[in-house]
Amino acid sequence: MIEPLDPKNTVLLVALEKELPKQLIPTWNIYYTGVGKVNAALSVVAAFNLYKPNVIINYGTVGSLNPKLSGLIKVNKFFQRDMDVRPLGFKMGETPYDEINTITLDYEGYSCGTGDNFVTGKQKLETDIVDMESYPIAKFCLLNNLSFFCYKYISDNANKDAANDWELNIQKGADLFVKYIDNFM
Repeated sequence: MIEPLDPKNTVLLVALEKELPKQLIPTWNIYYTGVGKVNAALSVVAAFNLYKPNVIINYGTVGSLNPKLSGLIKVNKFFQRDMDVRPLGFKMGETPYDEINTITLDYEGYSCGTGDNFVTGKQKLETDIVDMESYPIAKFCLLNNLSFFCYKYISDNANKDAANDWELNIQKGADLFVKYIDNFM
């Protein structure tokens, strides 16, 4: 659980407007990042410069690799699931010569592997869920000493049906997140 939030000092970063339409949560600063790690990295900087927030919250839909998970979950551990420099002696997910690889936040939650592909099967790096934006946002907040929270709605099971399930479940996640975040005003 997080402390009461002031929507004026908080930015919600969301990849796509269809994941969290502005009209569902009009008093909050929402910044749509677009899909993928590069777009997320550029957008967190732009949103920070625009709003000067004390808190950044990332919300979005995810695929679950953990069959026990469903609904809205809190994420506290972030990896780059598509960073693969193993031929040079690095671990899967490890960025060469970078001191920051796994980002772990100070609250309970689940692990997320961020990468630039829509997951429809088993991954080389084991995490609870997979997304395409949260790692660079978490890293920016860590490097800039910003409070960061991440909430994800499990829209699919990262399998052959993932694309159809994602489309069917986007709105359910938005509705749950709005109810949840309204409790912190």
